[in-house]
Amino acid sequence: MEPRSTLVRWRQWQGPGIEHLVLRRDSGGISAESVAISADHAPFAVHYRISCDPDWRAREVEVGIVGGGRFRLETDGIGNWSKDGVAIRDLTGALDPDLTVTPFTNTLPIRRLRLKPGESAEIAAAFIELPELTIVKSPQRYTCLDEGRRYLYESLKSGFRREIEVDQEGLVTTYPDFWQRI
Repeated sequence: MEPRSTLVRWRQWQGPGIEHLVLRRDSGGISAESVAISADHAPFAVHYRISCDPDWRAREVEVGIVGGGRFRLETDGIGNWSKDGVAIRDLTGALDPDLTVTPFTNTLPIRRLRLKPGESAEIAAAFIELPELTIVKSPQRYTCLDEGRRYLYESLKSGFRREIEVDQEGLVTTYPDFWQRI
């Protein structure tokens, strides 16, 4: 596979928050590196890097609050996680990282699951709350609503639901009330 990079930017639905992400793909896998500036209740900025195998299964997640804490997660791609080298049993079974500050992490299950129109799948994610840097296991459901361009995302624990739109690569273009691609 010829190495290629994609630059993506999103802005918060309302307010001055922005994200700048570089997605790189080659025969060895996929990596995303990003800086997101959130203008939510307590403004903060985060730098993160996510590495996946060629099938979009997460392998490593590095997260750091600018001027604050940071950590590194590793996973075997089948649901076993460690944080800074220490196993996290509470995340067993989670396959995808889900960072509160970005629409990018929706791309991982969308690409990994390859759902056809009308199909849905329940997953568990390693939900990373920012700027707190807490991690919890989060049951979620993705439903493909049409030819791979619209999905219903549901948090099965909180009842949160959003219909999101993606481009041909599975990158979010519209996440109502949160993010828009620019």
